[in-house]
Amino acid sequence: MGERILFLTGRLAKDSLERELAALEKRQFDYEVRDLGLKVAALMTAQMIDRRLGDVAGFDRILVPGLCGGDLGAVSANHGVPFERGPKDLKDLSEFFGGRGREVDLTRHSVLVFAEIVDAPDVSVEAVVERALRYRQDGADVIDIGCLPGREFPHLEECIEALHEVGLAVSVDSLEVDELRRAGRAGADYLLSLKLSTLHLADEAASTPILIPEQHGDLDSLVEAVAAMEARGRPYFADAILDPIHFGFTESIVRYQTLRKRLPKAPIMMGVGNVTELTDADTTGVNAVLFGVISELDVGAVLTTEVSRHARSAVREADVARRMMFAARADQRLPRGYSGDLMTHHEKKPFTHSRAEIEEIAAQIRDLNYRIQVTEEGIHAYNRAGHQHGRDPFDFYSGLAVDDDASHAFYLGVELARAQVAWQLGKRYLQDNELEWGALTPPTKATPVDPATGYRAPGPTLKARRAKAARAARKTKQHKE
Repeated sequence: MGERILFLTGRLAKDSLERELAALEKRQFDYEVRDLGLKVAALMTAQMIDRRLGDVAGFDRILVPGLCGGDLGAVSANHGVPFERGPKDLKDLSEFFGGRGREVDLTRHSVLVFAEIVDAPDVSVEAVVERALRYRQDGADVIDIGCLPGREFPHLEECIEALHEVGLAVSVDSLEVDELRRAGRAGADYLLSLKLSTLHLADEAASTPILIPEQHGDLDSLVEAVAAMEARGRPYFADAILDPIHFGFTESIVRYQTLRKRLPKAPIMMGVGNVTELTDADTTGVNAVLFGVISELDVGAVLTTEVSRHARSAVREADVARRMMFAARADQRLPRGYSGDLMTHHEKKPFTHSRAEIEEIAAQIRDLNYRIQVTEEGIHAYNRAGHQHGRDPFDFYSGLAVDDDASHAFYLGVELARAQVAWQLGKRYLQDNELEWGALTPPTKATPVDPATGYRAPGPTLKARRAKAARAARKTKQHKE
């Protein structure tokens, strides 16, 4: 059949893996499933594979469980065959192979993200730089220094200089002529916002102006300001102003569309904070829809804010959304299957096993280690002593035989709580792994993500985490004594 693939797994998953492979539609490869001699496939490591693998002659590729840890590159070199991580859950095999013909490229975008520090006059230069560096890590291209009406800003120039020193582009957002003039003289890269009556400020500095209507909603004055800047041969962005819901939101969307029709090639900016900040809804979904509009209208810059606590990941979300929409538009496809980072609270396939399948696996267990899984009906915990089912961690309390093992009890409490959250929200749960929250959670050095594969390194094994909990329990006991 062409390519020949060896699938490595453990005893408990072998039958399920063979059923999933047999059920694959339009399979373009031949395969063999090999039990590597361990019960739980997720505990497989590259070092273990190296020791146990044996003969692999005749295989074009070897697929290991998605949670397999270690350096697969070294194993590939030792055995002369490419090794690759498959999906974390074998129930995703169909999607894994079905999507291989279309590589997703999220490295490109066409939108500059301006991240505003709205309270810059009230905080120190050091605080401004610290927040700006976080915004840059989250994907911001320009740091916007927000000025406050009627508020003195004596360290404005110092903020601009400090941000430039760490390699950041800077915009200054004010309606006060004096502040904009000071910002231009201090070398700000962008000035927000100029209109016909203040356009002379653009002649006093090299800063790129963001243009707004002379009066709110007056597109004619905005178009006139654009013409003036084009006559000067100067770059600019035109902003028609996005209004909050019930205060002109729909009309303002139409205004942006009208601006694009009147100026097909003009660079446009949209500030999204009036909707993300002033709507009690998760900003991931709001940003997804707004960036769909931004993509359709070919808006080239977005100003976003993180003032409200519910909007605290708005910059990361904007970065994800602009890349996802760019890729979908380039492919002329719906924005589906490009990234799950904006689906933070629900997943398309949260429950991958049925109760019957879990009962079949539970019947094979011959040890006392608890396995925890989630189905549409609720939470399942099982070992050789039995199979329990419930919807709340307290449902399991009387049936867990861990009274004499504080570290194990603590671990099970953590895992059952995660399982409950996953079941309630409709999220994917994998025992011994934290729940994933997409763009809501900043990447950390402890859980690196390979941008080419989207693979996130698995957390410590059950054994390692129990050992850590036991050490903590011993320290607590010693402290009390």
